[in-house]
Amino acid sequence: MKIVFMGTPDFALTALQKLYKKHEIICVYTRAPKEAGRGQKLVKSPVHIFAEEHGIEVRTPKTLRNEEEQQKFVALNADISVVAAYGLILPKPVIEAFPYKCVNIHASLLPRWRGAAPIQRAIEAGDKEAGITIMQIVEALDAGDMYLQKSTQIDENTTGGILHDKLAEIGGDLILEYLDNIENIKPTAQNESQVCYAAKIEKEEGNLDFSMPAEVLERKIRAFTPFPSAYFEHKGERFKVLAAKVCDLSDIAGKFIQGKDKLFIACGQGALEIKQIQRQGKKAMQIADFLRGYSFI
Repeated sequence: MKIVFMGTPDFALTALQKLYKKHEIICVYTRAPKEAGRGQKLVKSPVHIFAEEHGIEVRTPKTLRNEEEQQKFVALNADISVVAAYGLILPKPVIEAFPYKCVNIHASLLPRWRGAAPIQRAIEAGDKEAGITIMQIVEALDAGDMYLQKSTQIDENTTGGILHDKLAEIGGDLILEYLDNIENIKPTAQNESQVCYAAKIEKEEGNLDFSMPAEVLERKIRAFTPFPSAYFEHKGERFKVLAAKVCDLSDIAGKFIQGKDKLFIACGQGALEIKQIQRQGKKAMQIADFLRGYSFI
């Protein structure tokens, strides 16, 4: 099948790699290179790099809303377009350009968690499972009919990074399954009464408010690891919390309780035992090692 692939980050790369082995990728759309690092050099997306390495045409338009870009897209004459974390809104002429239209690899069990950050929001909310939905793209946000779904469990060790990688693999496999059975899979409408939205994560959300219950903060820590990260400030420095455990210890919210090789922070309900921490500008460390050179009290 002739495919136009539209995606940008590592999550999308996994699907592209799997599709490339079985189908003809005639063009890749991805976000334009961004300045990054101390030298502010232009950095290409993971999808961009893979496509160039494999001789696939790459396009990086700033928008697909103008008629010229839409005509260029239609002229590719593909069978279908496959989208995974692309980052641009697709107008109707793009969605309907090809015979099998445009499908999305969405990282949630729709209709739960439409929107920008379904992976982190699922962990943060305490969901027991997450998954992938192969869905028809429509003009409304993540509102199209569903073709296939596959779930995976979220447990007390699941971080945003772990779930991201697991769902990327599931997404790659599920889009292949869909394409192999495209004539036989019937669409299912989403139940609008069950819709909830995964709002974009702002970096300041990672600031841990110790007046909140420890259970809530522990989920946030896992959800925001490795990005954008959860943190607190102490003596004017920022400390990222990479792993923590809920315990029953109670005291004044925000109080640090430090032993020889353990650190507890009292919360509105319960406390967090900090397991792994990263001081600003330093490498991540297990708390026992970190406390040999730093005191919070």
